[in-house]
Amino acid sequence: MLTINVAVLLAVIIIVRLRRRTHARSRNDEKLTVLIVLVFGILVAPTAFGQGVLGFVGQMVSGINDAGR
Repeated sequence: MLTINVAVLLAVIIIVRLRRRTHARSRNDEKLTVLIVLVFGILVAPTAFGQGVLGFVGQMVSGINDAGR
């Protein structure tokens, strides 16, 4: 039996949707893409990968903040 991770499926959907031309998207299409990305973020956030991304982004923001002082 084949199993698929929902987060992986959403990542593939996001990539396919974002590869389309910008002028070919309607406002509702863009809203749906934002909703899909939010759901993807909620699914990935509690994983080890999500925590690693959070740590990396936090370090980048901290470095940028320190460089601005």
